[in-house]
Amino acid sequence: MSQAIPVGLPLQGRAVAHAATEAKSIPWTIWFMVAGIFSGLVGGVWDISWHMSIGRDTFWTPAHIFIQLTGVLVGVACAYMILHTTFAPGASADRDASVRVLGFRAPVGAFIAVWGCVAMLASAPFDNWWHNAYGLDVKIVSPPHVLLSLGSFAAKIGTMALIASLMNRSGEALRNRLRWLFVFLGGIGVAQLSIMIIDPTWLMNMHTAACYLAVALFIPTMLIGTGWGTVKKWGCTFVASVYTAIGLGSEWLLPLFPAQPKLGPVYQQVTHLIPLRFPLLFIVSAVVADLLLQRLEKKSAWMKAALVGPAFVLTFLAVQWPFANFLMTPASRNWVFGTAYFAYMDPAGFLYDPYKFQPTEPRVIFLVMLAAALVAAVITTRLGLAWGDWMRRVRR
Repeated sequence: MSQAIPVGLPLQGRAVAHAATEAKSIPWTIWFMVAGIFSGLVGGVWDISWHMSIGRDTFWTPAHIFIQLTGVLVGVACAYMILHTTFAPGASADRDASVRVLGFRAPVGAFIAVWGCVAMLASAPFDNWWHNAYGLDVKIVSPPHVLLSLGSFAAKIGTMALIASLMNRSGEALRNRLRWLFVFLGGIGVAQLSIMIIDPTWLMNMHTAACYLAVALFIPTMLIGTGWGTVKKWGCTFVASVYTAIGLGSEWLLPLFPAQPKLGPVYQQVTHLIPLRFPLLFIVSAVVADLLLQRLEKKSAWMKAALVGPAFVLTFLAVQWPFANFLMTPASRNWVFGTAYFAYMDPAGFLYDPYKFQPTEPRVIFLVMLAAALVAAVITTRLGLAWGDWMRRVRR
């Protein structure tokens, strides 16, 4: 039930009381934003597969349209929140649960997300110009793709902030529903970050320290931060499970659809959409992180980070290293693990062996880089815990 707001409170006190009023249902704006982010997930996975299977034949591919729908749907929802909160007559709970930016009022998450929408929409003509000027993408991480990814990530963070604000003002039943949306978006965020580090974490690089340094730099903040922010016992595990489900679903569903290359040169015979790869085994590290966070709940944030961060990286190394050995064997070249799929532009010939690891760094360099990964994991985990703590408190 909504809390009664004492009339005798001063204006500032009434604003705080309004901000504490319980939310009763999930607003349509949140559903719009989640739908937009899910559209971007589908479009992003589809676009990578399109590049690997067909080639970039035009900007107006279905995958690109799905990606840009994120900016449209999230932007519409944010624009409504900002304009409604700013110009609605009289005092309201929406206005009291808001912040002021450049004369406009809205929850802080709306301003974060709307910036992301602008960046995403700006990346579309930038990407088109980039291809016209420089040809095909050599790597996933190109300047227009980085701008698109930053915008998409800001849209996710803003939406998660809005959901967290509602969670902190909701009854238990609604809070549980919101937590699942929060976890879902966190898993999508982990999936997006795993694509950003695709080169150092590619199968052939899984016996290098650079692989584990990349994971330490990019993954713990999102995965552990989201898990901690849910205030759920197995929050990190749920987030990693969403990431794993996204990866498995993509790998198992995409090859069901026919596709043929439209650009050359074609080195591999492709007859269907090519998936990216089997998901990384973050779920094992997430279980360990949850177990440690449960035992360290009363400890300081830095103590949690000092133990959870290195444990996350070392656990990941302990499971991914031998699993990579398996992925190099013929036993993995099937629809379950997907190591027999190759993009049409992948090299072919007797001098090229796709089932061979890149050389591991010399021992001293390997140990130094691994130590750097452990230190980085402490810092990124601490950032994640700080972000999760903020999500537990945010109400505006």
